[in-house]
Amino acid sequence: MATLPFRASARTAAEERVSAAGDERTAASSLGAYAVQALLNEADLTPKPALVDRRSNGAHADLTLGLMHRSARALFPCFEAIATASKGMVPGQRLRERLGAMGRAGETCMFAATGGVNSHKGAIWSLGLLVAGAAICFDRIDLFTIADTAGSIARYCDSQVEPAPTHGARVQQIYGTAGARGEAQQGFPHVVRIGFPALLDARLRGVSENCAKLDALMAIMAELDDTCLLHRGGLPALHAAQHGARQVLREGGTSTAQGWARLLGLDAELLQMNASPGGSADLLAATLFLDSMTRNSGTQRSAENWFGDVELWRN
Repeated sequence: MATLPFRASARTAAEERVSAAGDERTAASSLGAYAVQALLNEADLTPKPALVDRRSNGAHADLTLGLMHRSARALFPCFEAIATASKGMVPGQRLRERLGAMGRAGETCMFAATGGVNSHKGAIWSLGLLVAGAAICFDRIDLFTIADTAGSIARYCDSQVEPAPTHGARVQQIYGTAGARGEAQQGFPHVVRIGFPALLDARLRGVSENCAKLDALMAIMAELDDTCLLHRGGLPALHAAQHGARQVLREGGTSTAQGWARLLGLDAELLQMNASPGGSADLLAATLFLDSMTRNSGTQRSAENWFGDVELWRN
């Protein structure tokens, strides 16, 4: 019997390269899917004070739950591309500018899906950076490392665009708040030190998953100088939201009858002021993204296994 000149199980160098490319595509797809699912889960969470949820459009006359879903799914190619571009890279000016261009392309996809409505612009910024951080740190999943890496990217300026006058920038100038940019540059402290621990603590107390996520939102709202609230209702709206969220938590969280009643009262108060905690919602989505990463880091299951045919999101 002739001896084979190679082991039957061995792969050629070309096959190894194809396999590695496939692994990278699977990793990027998984990260993109985690980001989209975080946005979907945040939108579906009910009841949220003055935010779009399964009950109503909250304080947003131009948004619906269906539109939020379309917007989130339209962002999958953006997040997947960000993950692909970031894999094997280190934070730097070149990567920051490349990701900035991808983020702006994602905004175009969002506006196309929503008919021109800004549904997730802030989330593209925060989740895009965290997706990049996760792609860079994919072999050593740790939420602090991911957030710190994302912060390192955010601290570089994007010289390809001129600073534009935005609601967030105006609010930061008036009130001296950090805003979404400052939150990212600091390594997302309201996510890793407030939202995520609150989520884990609620789960350890044995509350429902819905209440655990609502408690995480309350924890973020209680501490964040939310520029969305400041833009729409000034300091009175911010103080009402922070005070109301702290009351919910003092009553034992949303899983208690008293805490639930406080939550509904906060919802009514913010609706009366026509102000919503959109910045807190973005950071809750970021919290849920990192939660997915850490809970599933022991497996390398593909996005297709988790969330169905992601080709539908690419098209």
